[in-house]
Parts: sequence; C-alpha cells; structure tokens
Amino acid sequence: MSSSRNKVIVPHLIERKNASEALTMVTAYDSTFASIVDEAGVDLILVGDSVATVMQGQKTTLGVSMDHMEYHVQMVASVKPKALIVGDMPFGSYQSSVRDAVNNAVRLIKAGAEIVKLEGGVHVREAIEAIVRADIPVMGHIGLTPQSYHRMGGNKVQGRTDGAQAGSRERIYKDARAVEEAGVCAFVIEAVPADLATQITTAVGVPTIGIGAGVNCDGQVLVLHDLLGLSERSFTFAKAYSDLRQISLKAVAEYVSDVQSRRFPDPSNGF
Repeated sequence: MSSSRNKVIVPHLIERKNASEALTMVTAYDSTFASIVDEAGVDLILVGDSVATVMQGQKTTLGVSMDHMEYHVQMVASVKPKALIVGDMPFGSYQSSVRDAVNNAVRLIKAGAEIVKLEGGVHVREAIEAIVRADIPVMGHIGLTPQSYHRMGGNKVQGRTDGAQAGSRERIYKDARAVEEAGVCAFVIEAVPADLATQITTAVGVPTIGIGAGVNCDGQVLVLHDLLGLSERSFTFAKAYSDLRQISLKAVAEYVSDVQSRRFPDPSNGF
C-alpha cells in the first residue's frame, strides 16, 4: 500500500528497466481516484488529456486546454501520491513554438506534475530537448498519437505499413530513436504491432510503456475507467478488472427506489 512504500522518483524508471521489473501506469483526473490508484501501488499516475473523452464527453482529446490540465494535475497532486505524477501537455501547448513548449511544461510542473508528457517523434524533438534543458523530465508518446486524430483519419493502429511516411514501421522506429536522443526519461508506445514494440523496447535505453503494444514493453498503462469497467465501450487494448458501471447502476437504482418508497432516510440516517 502507498503508506508503506517509498516515493517513486524519476531515476527509478531506468533502474526498473535495467532490472527487468515492469512499470505500471494508470490515469487519474481527481483526488479520489488518485488516492485509490496510489494506495493500490501503481508506479505512475497519468493525468491524461484523455480527460476530454473520459470525463468531458468529447469525441477527441483536441479540446483540452492548459487550464484544464493544470486543474486536474492540481487535484491529483493534492493527495501527495507515492507514485510519480505525469501531466499531459494538451494539443496546442507545444506545437507552435519551443518557447511555448517550455512555458507550458513549467506550468504543469508548478501545478504538481513531476514529469510532462507530449506526443510525437521526429517533429517534436526540438521541443523535448528544450524542455529537458529546463531540467524538466519528459515522457514521450509514439505510435498512435490521439492528438493526430485528423491526420490519421481517426484513432487507428499504426506501424502496419512499410515506408517513411508518418505511421509506418520505419517512421515509428525513427520516432522512438528521436525521443530517446532528445532526452526523454521514458515513452509510451500506443497501438502498434507487438513485434515492433518489442524491437523498439530492446533497442532503446529508456523504459517503454505500452498500451495496445504487447507484453514486452517495459511497462503498461491503462485508462482507469476502462480498468474498472466504468466505460460504456470496451477496447481490444484494455482489460476490465471489475464491472463498476453495473455495480454503480444497481446502487443508484436502489437509492432511487428507496427514496420513492420512503425507505430512505430511515431513523438511523437522521438526527
């Protein structure tokens, strides 16, 4: 449990890779869920821009602002987790200029993040290098990058084709090398064939964290709402370890019934 373990720090990530000890990362967007996943023993809490699709009801992650991300990072940081806090840099916060990238990374660190995460490979190398020069740990994200939704034509598996174009096997491998050389402390590999993720994980010197990228990455990440079975949809890359959606529906329906029949509140709930 969180109270009996040491605080996870950035240097532990490479130590875990070198020791072949798998890393665990789970999303959380508020203090309640952050305290739960931390007490359960995860290594990293990702305050993801997936808050857009999970919490805000948006179709993509593109509408999330820096203000949103600062707010959710602050909520997660308020529980002072033993897990490392990773704050997602939203679309538009690092694409326009290196200066913007550094300034917005600083904002997330001030909000309580201990690592910032941004999507892309070769084309974001300068932004990563600049943030790293500011002494801010960076996590990369290659493969399926949700902020590239329109370019990809939707959230689609990447790395199935040969060639130099974005999304090809060769380009994803180059992206991995680019973010490593830029100085990331780890990077996510999302929705690529397992053999490609294995090749990258073996070749690079920093930890890889997979989602839909096979079992041979150095760690795995899941969206908490998928893990708990709270999502209406199921995804091939995810696994529901509970069915909290049905449990919650049953509990609320029972409450509605009790109120309507005046079984709640009873004398034990009064003063």
